[in-house]
Amino acid sequence: MQVLPLKTGTSQRSGNTWRVQEYILETYDRFPRKVCFNFFGDTIDQYPLQVGDDINLSFDIESRSYVGRDNVERWSTDVRGWKAEKIDPAQVQAPAPQYGAPAPAPGMQPAPAVSQFDAAPAPAPAAQPNPAEDLPF
Repeated sequence: MQVLPLKTGTSQRSGNTWRVQEYILETYDRFPRKVCFNFFGDTIDQYPLQVGDDINLSFDIESRSYVGRDNVERWSTDVRGWKAEKIDPAQVQAPAPQYGAPAPAPGMQPAPAVSQFDAAPAPAPAAQPNPAEDLPF
């Protein structure tokens, strides 16, 4: 994990001060990815993170549009953390093989995939269509 410089400012609308702390984390996937996320306001103090921490991160993703100086609409996406649980790196298991990856040796079971994100549940399998209910419209 990397810790970027703290950003502070004052809201133009309310006059209140604000703080945003950004971090870069790397997943434990077969092909690790780097993700920039942030904590806003009091969450920064609630979950103090340091360089090198391994965490499970709970977060929300939100995209917003804005109009640039050239009057062109653009979008930015924010990964806002709301909970971070520190984990022991020794307890992190290797990711599971992906499609096209070599099969595990006989008698060996692949380890479940672990990442620094809360994983969403897998979608339910689609129901098989019933030919008797297949209507022409």
